[in-house]
Amino acid sequence: MDEKCNKYEGLFTFSNDEDFKSHIEECEECRKIYEEQQKVSELIGEVKFYYKAKKRRRFRVQAACAAIFLIVSTFAAGLGVINNEDLTETLIYGNTLTAEELGFPVDSYGLLMVDE
Repeated sequence: MDEKCNKYEGLFTFSNDEDFKSHIEECEECRKIYEEQQKVSELIGEVKFYYKAKKRRRFRVQAACAAIFLIVSTFAAGLGVINNEDLTETLIYGNTLTAEELGFPVDSYGLLMVDE
């Protein structure tokens, strides 16, 4: 019964290049695995450009969407401030509303008018 070589992974991971290359030249099974991995590596190298281009395109779309969102939200917030100018003029921090502004009846001095 033939025993399969199981040294490939260990040599590939932990040994130096010289020991690994010499083992590949001697062992047929490990050479086949090495050749298969080289083919896979070449295929990955061929499609790497297309994958990265797709990633860049997706990033550009996301960046454009974020920019549009910021522009629209800034514009909407600006419209909200313009429409509420009267309210913002009367309700400024530190100012208090008078009795007349609150809608109570007042006399000519601005004091609350009390009926007798």
